[in-house]
Amino acid sequence: MLSTDVELTTSKKQSFTQVPTLMGETVSLNSQGKTTVLYFFAPWCQICHFSIGNLQALYEKNEQLEVVAVAMDYTSVGEVMEFTKQHQLTFPIALGNEEIKHAFSISAFPSYYVISKENTIIGKSMGYSSELGLYLRSL
Repeated sequence: MLSTDVELTTSKKQSFTQVPTLMGETVSLNSQGKTTVLYFFAPWCQICHFSIGNLQALYEKNEQLEVVAVAMDYTSVGEVMEFTKQHQLTFPIALGNEEIKHAFSISAFPSYYVISKENTIIGKSMGYSSELGLYLRSL
């Protein structure tokens, strides 16, 4: 785990409340009253392909958690859509950008952030994580 208990700043809250999604809607990267897991991935990342199923399982089994995946470093929306279809993902897929990558200090994929109901970062991790590992980080 990386350092935690960092409150999201007002500028970050304002910047990332209307992030476009794969389905043409918008999603917030801030907590909306639930503990939220943000999963930053790249469609070409092999570890992301191995770990995303664990995130889907966590999402399906835990109604008290919100999950948002944020696609980064993609070459086309079609590439992100193919990744989503391949893994049958049912949670929101946000289309990230360099501003988001910089704000969350994303340096490798996958990267996970756990955001509390109070919108404080309570957990950060990088690399492969099991379903149990993801669940334990969200407590």
